[in-house]
Amino acid sequence: MKYEIPFRIIVSKPLTGVLMQVQRGREELLPPVSSSTNELCFEFEINVDVSENGLNFLGKYAQGPKDARFVYVNSGRQARQEDTCWDRRAKLSLMSITRDQIETVLKSEGSRIETTMNGVGRDGGPTCASVKGLVWTAAKR
Repeated sequence: MKYEIPFRIIVSKPLTGVLMQVQRGREELLPPVSSSTNELCFEFEINVDVSENGLNFLGKYAQGPKDARFVYVNSGRQARQEDTCWDRRAKLSLMSITRDQIETVLKSEGSRIETTMNGVGRDGGPTCASVKGLVWTAAKR
């Protein structure tokens, strides 16, 4: 069975002056639903097929092959900001999300799958490449 599951990505302490957006499909971008100097917040839905042995994340926000799905958070030129030197994408793996977490969201109205990532990488630029240590949780809205 397939279910539409709400997701939230929080980017903490984003780099000032650098645009960040979530990639939808190949060319579309999703702006944050809220932003401040301390955090950006993105909200969207991913379809999840729970009928197989493992979970299958589907839809335009779920990128990559079936056994290695992820979400891209684009920054700078990748987010269509022309007046910057930054041209990056952060790759947030969905593969650590568990069936129990999906079932919790389905059973608890107003819940979603959520994670927080740092907006600035070790080199002082926007976070990019595969984000390490990412923790997804089932959270209340």
